[in-house]
Amino acid sequence: MFSPEEIERYARHIVLHGVGGPGQQKLKAARVLVIGAGGLGSPLIQYLAAAGIGEIGVLDDDVVSLSNLQRQVLHGTADIGRAKVESAKAAIERLNPHVKVTALPARLTADNASALVGSFDVVADGSDNFATRYAVSDACYYEKRPLVTAAVGAFDGALTVLRPYENSPSGEPNPTYRCLYPEPPPAGTVPACAEAGVLGALTGILGAMMALEVLREIAGFGEGLIGRLVLVDALGMRFETVRYRWDPENPLNGTAATS
Repeated sequence: MFSPEEIERYARHIVLHGVGGPGQQKLKAARVLVIGAGGLGSPLIQYLAAAGIGEIGVLDDDVVSLSNLQRQVLHGTADIGRAKVESAKAAIERLNPHVKVTALPARLTADNASALVGSFDVVADGSDNFATRYAVSDACYYEKRPLVTAAVGAFDGALTVLRPYENSPSGEPNPTYRCLYPEPPPAGTVPACAEAGVLGALTGILGAMMALEVLREIAGFGEGLIGRLVLVDALGMRFETVRYRWDPENPLNGTAATS
C-alpha cells in the first residue's frame, strides 16, 4: 500500500497508462543493483530513486575526485574524497526517503559476482572496464537476473538488455553479452576515459536510458531491448538500433556449453 505522501509523489506514474498503480507497486517491491556510481550510474540512480524503486544497491569501490564532477552529477564539490557509495546514499535519501539504500563499497569480481547479483531482482551495469562487464553478465546468466548494460566512449554510447536464461518467441535462446562481444578487445586498444575524455552530457543521456530500461523490466511496459543494441552518436546526434542474435558458439548457453 502507498501512503498519502507516496500517492502524491508518484501521481504522474499512477495515472500513466502502462504503469499505473500496479506498476508502481512493482517498482516499490523491486530491488535493483547498480554497478558503478559514476557517469552512467549518477543519472541512473537519481531516476531510479525518483521513480520509487524499493531498494537500490550501489556498488562502487572508488572515492569522489574533482575530475569526476564534470559528468558524475550525483556528487558535489563537498563530496570530494568521500566514498562514492556514501555520497550516493546521501543523495538518494535527500531525493526520496522512501527508498532503501544499500551501500556496497566493493568491486565486482568473478569471485563475488554471483552472490551480489543473486541478492537483487534487476542489475544495471554502468562500470567502466571489460573485466567487470563480463563478470556481471556471466553472473546474471547463472543467477537468472535481467541485466541492463551500457557503455560510453568519447562521443558515443551503446545500450542493451540481456535475459539469456530465457528463450525468444521463436524458441531460440536469447543472446548473451558474449554473443554481442565474444571477447574483450586487446589490452591498450580502447583508451580509458582519462586518456580519451568523455562528453559529460552523453553519460546523462545513456544513464537516463538505462533507468528507463530498468523501469520497463520491472513494470513491463513497451518493447524492451532484448536482442537489440541502441547506438548513440553524439557528434551527429544520431540514434541507431541494431539487432543481434544468439551465437551457438557462445560459452554460456551455446550448443557446446557445459554449465
